Amino acid sequence: MKNRLKVLRAERDWSQADLAEMLDVSRQTINAIETGKYDPSLPLAFKIARLFHLSIEEVFFPDKDEPPHER
Repeated sequence: MKNRLKVLRAERDWSQADLAEMLDVSRQTINAIETGKYDPSLPLAFKIARLFHLSIEEVFFPDKDEPPHER
């Protein structure tokens, strides 16, 4: 699964550590999600989407698809 997490975080000028603290996860977890090495649990995906005031589909999308805003 691909995601826009790094872009969304950068738009807000948040570090990985900042985002990790807001989500109550480790910085390594944020890094792994951003690099596609780890897919978040559904509860964490909802928490991430809520934090950015977006739907899950606006943050996460299947590998074969382009991000919703680029269609």
